Amino acid sequence: MPFFANQAFRKKRVEFVAVARSILLVLALIGLASPAAGVVTFSSGNLTLHGVIYMPAGKGPFPAILYNHGSAPGMLSQQAFDQLGPLFAKHGWVFFAPWRRGQGLSADAGPYIEDEIRAVWKKDGVKAAADTMVRLLETDHLNDQLAGMAWLRKQHFVRQDQIAVMGNSFGGIETVLGAEKEPYCAAVDASGGAESWAQAPQLRAVMMRAVSKSKAPIFFFQAENDFDLRPSKLLSEAMRQHGKTAEVKIYPAFGKGAQDGHSFAYLGSSTWANDVFDFLDRYCTQK
Repeated sequence: MPFFANQAFRKKRVEFVAVARSILLVLALIGLASPAAGVVTFSSGNLTLHGVIYMPAGKGPFPAILYNHGSAPGMLSQQAFDQLGPLFAKHGWVFFAPWRRGQGLSADAGPYIEDEIRAVWKKDGVKAAADTMVRLLETDHLNDQLAGMAWLRKQHFVRQDQIAVMGNSFGGIETVLGAEKEPYCAAVDASGGAESWAQAPQLRAVMMRAVSKSKAPIFFFQAENDFDLRPSKLLSEAMRQHGKTAEVKIYPAFGKGAQDGHSFAYLGSSTWANDVFDFLDRYCTQK
């Protein structure tokens, strides 16, 4: 499961994030960050969170995608943003990636989710850790996503009826949970739950419930060598059984191992981009 990740990746996380935030804020102000990128601030309850936004050329208003990052520690998810933000902006979409509490530019807003899960795992075992994971994703982290959505909805450059949601790994889980709560025009789940599916029946139950009540059509995709393909296959089937619109595509293996396959969600965009934009166009911009 994700909370078994190597602790070495987390060393000096707080110090690194503080420096990274300062650099990103300065670069955004002087226009030297990733193309058309900026850093924004929004509230989630009594917390102050930060997000990264990439804007298309023109005056707008534009369709927008809210991108839910995965569980990677520190600033590592910025790699996904820098891959995908310019891609979506080039296709005329605002790309907004809110950093949830404990990660990236919002690291000081709360504990890192995998630290919380791992602490429970060490004390009480896998079942308790999985319970904690599901609880945090359904509460604190879902609240942060919805707060990001509330901020996005207020922006004059966004078309209110054309806001979609997407995410990878933990962010794919968040995407499914968000689509149960918010009337997104469409949702894209890339590898949501792939690392945790086998060991967390609690997660399987929650995601099955969420897709059965989804307010948006969902496109599920993974690379063939991802950790577990059952999430995409079973969740899409459950949606169809409940009369919901779902599409699924399993792409050829990406890289060598399961971790490479999991990273296909953002590193493989040259392969899946046409399918994703076709889906978003059909359910968001061509209605």
